[in-house]
Amino acid sequence: MNLLVIGINHNSAPVSIRERVAFVPEQMHGALRDAVASTGVSELAILSTCNRTELYGIAGDDGDAAAAGMLDWLSSYHHIDRDELSACIYDHRRDGALKHMMEVAAGLDSMVLGEPQILGQMKSAYAVAVDAGTANGVLHRTFAHVFSVAKRVRTDTAVGENPVSVAYAAVNLTQHVFSSLSSCTALLIGAGETIELVARHLHDKGVKRLIIANRTLERARELAEKFGAEAVMLADIPHCLIGADIVVASTASQLPILGKGAVEGALKKRKHRPMVMVDIAVPRDIEPQVAELADVYLYTVDDLREIVEENKRARQSEARKAGDIISLALAEWESQLRALDAVGTVRDYRAQAEQLRDTELDRALRNLARGDDAEQVLEQLARGLTNKLIHSPTTQIKEAGAKGRTDLIHWARELFQLKDSDS
Repeated sequence: MNLLVIGINHNSAPVSIRERVAFVPEQMHGALRDAVASTGVSELAILSTCNRTELYGIAGDDGDAAAAGMLDWLSSYHHIDRDELSACIYDHRRDGALKHMMEVAAGLDSMVLGEPQILGQMKSAYAVAVDAGTANGVLHRTFAHVFSVAKRVRTDTAVGENPVSVAYAAVNLTQHVFSSLSSCTALLIGAGETIELVARHLHDKGVKRLIIANRTLERARELAEKFGAEAVMLADIPHCLIGADIVVASTASQLPILGKGAVEGALKKRKHRPMVMVDIAVPRDIEPQVAELADVYLYTVDDLREIVEENKRARQSEARKAGDIISLALAEWESQLRALDAVGTVRDYRAQAEQLRDTELDRALRNLARGDDAEQVLEQLARGLTNKLIHSPTTQIKEAGAKGRTDLIHWARELFQLKDSDS
């Protein structure tokens, strides 16, 4: 099996290059078929995400020519100078290619260590290749093994369990107070990238009601539309606080937006139902004195960073366990391939033996039909079959002895399970 991987990712290429070699879904079927016809690979799949574009191919004996052909095709297809693209490309072969695919599928090669989305994206890439008719045989078995290993990593390690983004850590903190977020109302102050990520995570967690407050109502509405949320102005925050179980703030304000008095007033009207407040902003959006209020759990960006760093260390520790799983899986795969290599030899040897058997059996049946003694016919059958079966191995062993090939003689003894001569 000559498995090849060429590609670029967030480590090897800037976004200005990555975006130029990305494939949209509508292109994929045609691109796959064109690449197979143009590059000399017999099978091909393409993974294209915001952080990587990778081509997985099965080539003949000349892996160098196939890899060069894949690079030429990628350059031509996207109209990018070959030298410019070549400077960003990584190239893996055989075991290295399989190891890379396993690491990608397990989230070990991602920008965020252990992120789970990449496995689904790789499965989709494989399914598209199957549908296009460019992934069968060897590539089919390869992907099946890769997905099995990725599943094992997810099951046997915690590489993807600890949140390593500030936005996700903020949402994760709320779950320590509320066992279920589905009945919670969340007030998000600000409308930047971090708040959008928080909104996405809360929405995915099933938060019942999202309110986005921003200095500019238009921007709040733009973000609110993505998640079916409500949009309000900053001036509406005191009113919204009354129903808010979760408050996350991240603005560019130089002065606090939420003071102790406003929160205290909201708590009285909430009949002291608990409230989780997460201040991601620097300078802070929520006055530190708010933490003095009963029934308020206030976390700052420093709390989140400490959690994120600890979780990164935990993921890295789990990643080492995942690496051990992948190393073991590579050894298992090599063993399977060696077994497949032996299948052809076993098949040919059996066919040869059956042909010899049939020849001797036909001769015995003719002798019996002619009236020869049955006992003599059976003896001749056994002797003839034995002589023909051992003729070729015996000749080769003698020749090996004459040439001093003691290694072949030792292999023959092991192959035929012969006891040592002096035993």
